[in-house]
Amino acid sequence: MTAPQASRPVKSILHRLLHSEASAGVLLMLAAALAILIANSPWADGYEHLLHAQLGPTLSDKLGPMTVHLWINDGLMALFFLLVGLEIKRELLDGRLATWEQRRLPALPALLGMLLPALIFLGMTAGQAGLSDGWAIPAATDIAFAMGVLALLGRHAPASLKLLLVSVAILDDLGAVLIIAVFYTSSLDLAALGASALTLGGLLALNRLGVTRLWPYLLGCVVLWYFTLLSGVHATVAGVVGALLIPHRPAAEQSPLVRLEHGLAPWSALLIVPLFGFANAGVSFHGLSLADALQPLPLGIALGLLLGKQLGVFAGVWLAVKTGLARCPEGASWTQLYGMSMLCGIGFTMSLFISALAYPQHPAWVEQAKLGILLGSLVSALLACAVLRLAARREAQASMSPAA
Repeated sequence: MTAPQASRPVKSILHRLLHSEASAGVLLMLAAALAILIANSPWADGYEHLLHAQLGPTLSDKLGPMTVHLWINDGLMALFFLLVGLEIKRELLDGRLATWEQRRLPALPALLGMLLPALIFLGMTAGQAGLSDGWAIPAATDIAFAMGVLALLGRHAPASLKLLLVSVAILDDLGAVLIIAVFYTSSLDLAALGASALTLGGLLALNRLGVTRLWPYLLGCVVLWYFTLLSGVHATVAGVVGALLIPHRPAAEQSPLVRLEHGLAPWSALLIVPLFGFANAGVSFHGLSLADALQPLPLGIALGLLLGKQLGVFAGVWLAVKTGLARCPEGASWTQLYGMSMLCGIGFTMSLFISALAYPQHPAWVEQAKLGILLGSLVSALLACAVLRLAARREAQASMSPAA
């Protein structure tokens, strides 16, 4: 009697994750479309002035005065990464990735799905000074956008396919966080870094002492965010690291991690992710031509997302299944798995985020990167929809045909 009750919180959270990410994806599409419309309208100057309006003091000399854009990218996105960290920890402890058997199938697709896009990008930008810094831009999948597209497909994708997509994207997020922490960290302020370490020690002590109230952890995460911002490590990394120290008892219905995840999920889905999309997707197409889209930077990103992601993820699934490392997802055909691999080429949120970190001194390159991200993500989404609908139609025809 106790085992089913203990599993309910995990099941309900996974159900909520799938639905909240789908909702976030749909809202993200709308917010991105609105940003693009405004950026190409008479209100474009007002849009730029709003994003760069000063809103608060100077917290870091490197960043300068805090603007609306900085608060969204370095502040609100830290909460998004906090939720990402909570999801990663829970999935590793008692979710879809709790055992090595469960981790085998998504691990190889996630790894190859990050490696191949980076290699394609580096190949396309070879010999272009400075552009190689953006190698990680096409390496990350946008789980919210991808789940939003799946939601629009309705029943054209089996549940096992959605769960595999979530699992791959979670490992993908973990890889993206490690990349940001290791490769997109500027010169370090050792004093601030030491203060961050002390704050982490305090959070760890709270965990070891069995403190289950959330407010001490939340206060500690705010302090950690501030010192991380000052240290030179990107502030959003504090969200993930802080999340890993929030206590979680898999059998407890009122686990602090579960409570915080439930509390953050709606805010992330309905506010933070769409707001980030609105603040970062505003690409002006005035004066752009086909030649601009074929420049090494946008083309490298677009091909990395479109070709690198689908080939890397699908090859990872194929290798894992054919070598006996993992079993094929139940009820999913190879055509559907290929469609899911195409969905992984939607790299919107993480790709936009990494592009700003890769080219902080080159705003024109950031704009080119946005163009490549939009092209690669849009074509990936459209092709994935076509493939998944075709696979569903074939499945329906096969089920209706008389047995031989």
